[in-house]
Amino acid sequence: MKRKIITIDEDLCNGCGKCVSACAEGALQIVDGKARLVKEQFCDGFGDCLGDCPTGALKIEERDSEAYDERATLEHVRKTGGESAVKKMQSAAVQHEQKAHGPMAGHAHGPAGGGCPGTRARFAPKAGARPAAATGGGGQAIRSELEQWPVQLHLVRPGAEFFQNRELVVLSTCSPVASADVHWRFIRGRGVVVACPKLDDTEGYAEKLGEILSDTTIPKVMVVRMEVPCCGGLTQILREAVGRSGRTDLVAEEIVVGLGGDILETRPLNA
Repeated sequence: MKRKIITIDEDLCNGCGKCVSACAEGALQIVDGKARLVKEQFCDGFGDCLGDCPTGALKIEERDSEAYDERATLEHVRKTGGESAVKKMQSAAVQHEQKAHGPMAGHAHGPAGGGCPGTRARFAPKAGARPAAATGGGGQAIRSELEQWPVQLHLVRPGAEFFQNRELVVLSTCSPVASADVHWRFIRGRGVVVACPKLDDTEGYAEKLGEILSDTTIPKVMVVRMEVPCCGGLTQILREAVGRSGRTDLVAEEIVVGLGGDILETRPLNA
């Protein structure tokens, strides 16, 4: 794909390393006294490193390149710098989102840095949006109630606008397929994350959820999971996340969906 990515003029580079410190994604290293791009998929193309280069050796160019891989970059950052580096990357990602889209993240243009369009945050509340629905009651879904993107837990960012001043629903991957009521019953008016405890690489899930839930404007979180045993892992992740959030005022709830789509059980997690 053609996208924006860093390029380095080695003749100008003096090996000072300032660009390495400025890159939250860990895409740059000093090798043989020169700054080098570790891997193209680690560079998101936003150019945080440019302003720290005293010789002007770094530039952003648009060319064919491997797509930016946020998940692989996160794993690289965690391996090389630990959790403090992960937090730095997540903070930079929020700043990049604001830089790319301004206060309203919902228009059609792709990320300024050329990152994967599927990771671009969008938030577009419905006109005359209805309040969050109760978890019971009747009705039939006639339209999508989703107001945000992305939704996959690996891709969402703590502090995103669509998490603020809303309840949060943590959906198992299968529950929206099993129950046609998920949109009107659970997604409407809420922030959403989707995860699978069996098939996802869940390392870091509890920590990320805990960071999201540390936002005191989120009054309640609910996990919607299938009745199958493997799906119980999502409940355990949420329990740990609630503990990591450091909050005692957060309401947490578990909803179990049957294989036929019926709601089998609703119970508090922090009673």
